[in-house]
Amino acid sequence: MKPLHNRISNKELKQQLSEEKEPRTTISFYCYFKVDAPKLFRDELYRALQSLKVFGRIYVAHEGINAQVSVLKANFEAFKTYLYSIKPLHGLRLNIAVDDDGKSFWVLKVKLREKIVADGITDPSFDMFKKGNYVNAAALNRLVGNPDTVLIDMRNHYEYEVGHFKNAIEIPSDTFRQQLPMAVEMMKDKKEANIIMYCTGGIRCEKASAWMMHNGFKNVFHLEGGIINYVREIKELGLESKFIGKNFVFDERLGERITNDIISKCHQCGKPADTHVNCLNEGCHLLFIQCDECRVKFEGCCSRECQDTIHLPLEEQKMIRKGIDKGKNIFNKSKARLQPLLRRNH
Repeated sequence: MKPLHNRISNKELKQQLSEEKEPRTTISFYCYFKVDAPKLFRDELYRALQSLKVFGRIYVAHEGINAQVSVLKANFEAFKTYLYSIKPLHGLRLNIAVDDDGKSFWVLKVKLREKIVADGITDPSFDMFKKGNYVNAAALNRLVGNPDTVLIDMRNHYEYEVGHFKNAIEIPSDTFRQQLPMAVEMMKDKKEANIIMYCTGGIRCEKASAWMMHNGFKNVFHLEGGIINYVREIKELGLESKFIGKNFVFDERLGERITNDIISKCHQCGKPADTHVNCLNEGCHLLFIQCDECRVKFEGCCSRECQDTIHLPLEEQKMIRKGIDKGKNIFNKSKARLQPLLRRNH
């Protein structure tokens, strides 16, 4: 029996990926459905996808599945056939990445989670399946011109910063669990308005729409398939994009270019920029926006302190970061944390 987890080093896996000749494509999908035996489902999923040479990150919980994967184009139909053989996933929408070279993942990880989206909801009466109505790209473009429509971005602020729908309201927070009560509070005087919620692929805004309905909002919608599906639909239909800038994604790419608009600024010099990077100092690894000039000037680091650190002997670097939990900085770009960057880098 094949092992149910990877046993090869990341370095070797990345090398194998770089040498791979067959083209790949990045696909994301999710589905809320009742999973009675998550561990069993997880193991079956891992075996099947490993045999198809699928890479990526998949979360399984009692409430369903959330996945972003890289699939060999030659294996796509076999991959799709396998997924659709799972009854709740039959006919499931598969979001194909927009700006993609297929090199987004180099290993398969299928993990058990309490929930496929951490939401902080403890109310036992909450029903995920009493959710808002879907809207597609054409409907969203039509509705956003209505003054009685409110468009709410249910992504984190670092995602919103580089790209969002025109006139969309930001829920300024680092986490989805913080955003849910904030959205209810911010919209408390608009319970009769048309509220459209959106996110990257649909998973967060679908749950958010159910939470708004649970809290007494009447006319709640969520964008079907999120930004990824919206972009595909407007291209097929020849519609104007109401989304401007980049769509942030949680893989090696850190962003998909949707329009040429650059709506954010370098966190170090303030010039227009929308390229997210992680600080090269392994003891920091902060996610931030850096322009090309600052990338050269600071050697890929977020500050002079980190730049000095990367030139220390490796053993000294290891001693400095020993015991530091750098994980909290990955995809965590708190506004308060980043404000000092513009001050201390001059």
